[in-house]
Amino acid sequence: MSEVSIVEVKSAYDKKRFIEFPYELLSGNKYWVEPLRFDVKNNLDTKKNPFYKHSRLKLWLAISEGKVVGRIAGIINDNHNEFHDEKTGFFGFFECVNDREISKKLFDMAAEFSRNEGMNILRGPVNPSTNDECGLLVDSFDIPPVMLMPYNPAYYKDLVTSYGFSKAKDLIAFDIDRYVIKDEKMMQKLERVANMIMKRENITFRNVNLKDFKNEVQKVREIYNDAWSKNWGFVPMTEEEFNFIADHLKMIVDPDFIQFAEHNGNPIGFSLAVPDINLAIKGLNGKLFPFGIFKFLTNKKKINRLRVIIMGVKKDYQKMGIDAGFYRDVIKAGDRKNYIGAEIGWVLEDNFAMRQTAEKLGAKPYKTYRIYDKAL
Repeated sequence: MSEVSIVEVKSAYDKKRFIEFPYELLSGNKYWVEPLRFDVKNNLDTKKNPFYKHSRLKLWLAISEGKVVGRIAGIINDNHNEFHDEKTGFFGFFECVNDREISKKLFDMAAEFSRNEGMNILRGPVNPSTNDECGLLVDSFDIPPVMLMPYNPAYYKDLVTSYGFSKAKDLIAFDIDRYVIKDEKMMQKLERVANMIMKRENITFRNVNLKDFKNEVQKVREIYNDAWSKNWGFVPMTEEEFNFIADHLKMIVDPDFIQFAEHNGNPIGFSLAVPDINLAIKGLNGKLFPFGIFKFLTNKKKINRLRVIIMGVKKDYQKMGIDAGFYRDVIKAGDRKNYIGAEIGWVLEDNFAMRQTAEKLGAKPYKTYRIYDKAL
């Protein structure tokens, strides 16, 4: 390949090229699902996205003969480093042609940026944090991604490891088919456990109230920041960050798949599953307007799978079996609406309790997303 130059993104023109590159690189890949462009723009908008109130971002393009052949972001997340007492820089939004020399030049930029900020580890990919799309797909490249999960060609693993990155943590996605919904013995067990917990511990379950969305979101944030606080890579989200993500999800959620567990009327657990919107946006090339909206609305009616995004309980109420009520109700709702399956994930590889629960339900691990580290 001709000489490659690395250009920092500073102009609106280069920002557009940064956003557009994956649509060019992966256009022939039948498994990739093109994200909606306005979602990508909002995620990278340092003025709109409240994540950047405590984080810093730099973007670079690799250019050869006037064409973009790669891109990368360097990210410093101050909240992460304060919470974990680390000095970790991150890379994200990585896309590249299959060329180690080009990817090396891109990683060099993210590494230099992190070192200059006083970091001693470079970690990724995260887009731009573990509260967003994260991980490099390292298997199952012939299965399209579900909503808010990344996708990349198989050769990316070689580009990353050839630079000296090593595995930090694997994130596992589970697939669950409709046959589980029809397993009467399993459903009876879930019903029995849920009823026992409700009676013995005075736990109740209810669906989200979208008419009181603002207050409901704050209850979710309180549960989230407590329940996940000891998880690897977790970073508490600010109120603004949580609202930003919630406003995005509000457009696609179905309240039948969103539940609270309450103890004496106080929220102590939360479950969020969403229709897999990727089934509706695939083939739109990331554009809803002017004509994509009609195809989207038609495809939306055909969505028949879920993504179970989060399911958690405050620390003081864990290991009580509350998740049985969540699974019972999401399976029942899916059955009523003729859903044929779901992805549960992601789940940390060493979250053995969650993994065992998923497998007892009949879910199978079917995708692995890997986070990498490199000492600086």
